[in-house]
Amino acid sequence: MPYMRIDSADLPKLAEKLAAAGTRLVLPVREGSEIFYRERADAAGLDLATIPRNSVKEFLFPKCEKILRYQYKGAEVAVEDVEPAGGRRTVIFGARPCDAASLPIVEPLWNWDYKDKFFNERRAGTILVTYACRTAPNEACFCVSVGLTPAAEEGSDVLLYALEGGAVAVRFVSDAGKELEPVFAGLRKGEVEDAAVEAFRKSGVDSLAHRKKLDKVRPWLETHFEDRLWEEKAFRCLGCGTCTFVCPTCHCFDIQDESCFDAGYRLKNWDACQFSLFTLHTSGHNPRDTQPKRYRQRIYHKYAIYPEKFGKILCTGCGRCVAWCPVNLSLYDVVASAQERAEKGD
Repeated sequence: MPYMRIDSADLPKLAEKLAAAGTRLVLPVREGSEIFYRERADAAGLDLATIPRNSVKEFLFPKCEKILRYQYKGAEVAVEDVEPAGGRRTVIFGARPCDAASLPIVEPLWNWDYKDKFFNERRAGTILVTYACRTAPNEACFCVSVGLTPAAEEGSDVLLYALEGGAVAVRFVSDAGKELEPVFAGLRKGEVEDAAVEAFRKSGVDSLAHRKKLDKVRPWLETHFEDRLWEEKAFRCLGCGTCTFVCPTCHCFDIQDESCFDAGYRLKNWDACQFSLFTLHTSGHNPRDTQPKRYRQRIYHKYAIYPEKFGKILCTGCGRCVAWCPVNLSLYDVVASAQERAEKGD
């Protein structure tokens, strides 16, 4: 079945049309030497050169959000829930497949023992127009290792394939994506045949042929909690938390009260398992008292604990944790080492 064709030069115009319709628009734009997803950015600054430094999670799970307000009135305390800020549709335009794929991975978490209305209302109002990767955007990518591809459809509502010659093939993946079809139709320039899109997809997978499948990591972890690997690989970890904050699937948070005189708010703030205070008990005991233990926890959570609970690896292979680690500690290198040892029976 042929795909709708638009021109790559019209992508900023398409983003402008979406914004003009009252949509909250999120775009990848360049700031200095880096690209970031930003809200309310000028569509003329749309930059799809490579994967943005931040992930889309902050637009569904903010770094800090108020969940209730309170006020002291004499001996009494009045408490009132803060309702999620909603009512406005959000389009994340130019999202990468690894970011879009993170959403169906984490959705079960936010609806497990408690349905988080803040995440769910944002998710229900968010549409992802995803820009598929012809080849790996950078050398840190390893999406094929966790069962995805550079053109994966998981989590996307509309998928764009930028072909040679300036053509862009458009696939409407979901019902929510099809709602945007009239906007795209105004810029239609014909059709693209299936063969061109299939060649695009194959090119992306071929660009990551050097990456290992990580299908033996989970069983290896189940028998190697105490292992030399953790000290060998993670001794140089600084515990800065960069890897968790740029990760599209990391979701740890803390809840704190902040007040000014007789009133205040309870807030949900991003936290990270790599911080030394994360598991510190009031007694002073810390069950993860060294950085290798904390790094081990991150690997176990992503590749063993979360898959056991929800059936999905808590990683999309976006490579941000590899690219932005200040001490070049590669998560892929760690899990690939576990895979190699599993293959050898070590």
